[in-house]
Amino acid sequence: TILFIPAYITVMSEAQLAKVRAAATRATERGSFLSTGLLSLGARAVRYSKAVVLAAVALVAFSAWGVVQLTINDNPVRWFRASHDIRVADRVLNQHFGGTYDAYLVLRHTGETSSTALLDEAEAVGDTASDPALALQWADLRTDADGDLDVLLDGVYDALDFAESDEAFAVWEDVLAVLEGGGSGGPFRDPATLAYVEARQATLLATDHVGKSNALPDLVKTVHRALRDGDEAAFSVPATSAGVAQTLLTYQSSHRPNDLWHFVTPNYDAATIWVQLKSGDNQDMLAVQEQVEAFIAENPPPEGVAVDWAGLTYLNVVWQEAMVNGMLYALLGSFVIVFLMMLLLFRSLWYAILAMLPLSVTILFIYGLIGWVGKDYDMPIAVLSSLTLGLSIDFAIHFLQRSRVLIAELGDWPAAMQAMFAEPARAITRNAFVIAIGFLPLLLSPLVPYNTVGVFLATIMAASCLATLVLLPAAMGTARSLRSNRAVPVAPAPSTSP
Repeated sequence: TILFIPAYITVMSEAQLAKVRAAATRATERGSFLSTGLLSLGARAVRYSKAVVLAAVALVAFSAWGVVQLTINDNPVRWFRASHDIRVADRVLNQHFGGTYDAYLVLRHTGETSSTALLDEAEAVGDTASDPALALQWADLRTDADGDLDVLLDGVYDALDFAESDEAFAVWEDVLAVLEGGGSGGPFRDPATLAYVEARQATLLATDHVGKSNALPDLVKTVHRALRDGDEAAFSVPATSAGVAQTLLTYQSSHRPNDLWHFVTPNYDAATIWVQLKSGDNQDMLAVQEQVEAFIAENPPPEGVAVDWAGLTYLNVVWQEAMVNGMLYALLGSFVIVFLMMLLLFRSLWYAILAMLPLSVTILFIYGLIGWVGKDYDMPIAVLSSLTLGLSIDFAIHFLQRSRVLIAELGDWPAAMQAMFAEPARAITRNAFVIAIGFLPLLLSPLVPYNTVGVFLATIMAASCLATLVLLPAAMGTARSLRSNRAVPVAPAPSTSP
């Protein structure tokens, strides 16, 4: 604009320039619908300035209430239109299966396991009483049970070196695995803890958002039933830790033993509940989180067990919160920077405030409208937030700078406003039309974010243009009226002299 257009004009011939001037003169003299309408709009904005300002205040209040109604929610699948194959497949899959959106409720043991507890668990994995020599070694090992874990490990390594049979060697290998792994982490072979996990699963399944869940108790109950020859009455968690350990060892002898580690860590210090949600909406994930928090508040987990979330659906919630907060700080920071730039540009606090008026009203109106129509505040809208600043401030800068020049030239504010709504207002309006219409082809895209960009930016252009051409002259007129009222001189007191 600054380099090419002046260069292009300088190479135009005098005849071409004369044609351009003549066309502009004819358009002005003839009085197009746009020119006539803008002159009428400007006259009314000045004449009813106080009413316009009051209407703007009412619009701000209306918009602020809409902003309060905004729902922060996102789901990448919804970025496609409802008729798109991806959306159709998503609906069908979630109708026929338990849910295609995964989240994981992680229960982690945070306490330390004593050496004695480790030995108790190690004894459960190997029959130390079957061999007298083995039993003697085990008794010697227990004498150091209250010592450092390294002492126990040294004793097991010695026992491995001097094992008298393959069976004894296998037992000490199992013991070593327990000690090096830190044991079960306390609770995750405990029937009471598994019962807590079961209760947590039942509460999750009671919600409308969860279609299915899987956890360690499901595996234990299935193996327990198989060990009881398929008796349905045995589809339960064994009553003792030894019984739970036996089911887990049995499962590990199956053809897919590593599947166990999908639900619990090898040293049993953490377990997970695999949750399948029917929707990827962040609001649904938040609802499940709130339900879990309410359950935990009423039913605290076993001592030393911490609960946390993981999984892609939960990650989307975390990402959304970071995105929304980041965009909010960016918007506020940009707002301050733009205001400081207006101070630098106009060298006037009053003009800087005026320049921010269309911007502020436009932003509030756009987001209030989103809240009123019930559209979710999602990633595309959040990313577009900062764009509203640049697009909304342009027209105000143009309007105010030209107003200052015309007021200085004409020396009369009403005359300057009348001149403003001739050529300058036409330029602003045509600019807004061109950019708004330029974004409308995005409505043809199959991706909803592109549709949002088209509507969002076209609306921004229309709203900021109207706010500039109506609110700015009204605010300036109202301010002049208030200053005039304050400047009315006081009549002198009547003289009492003869």
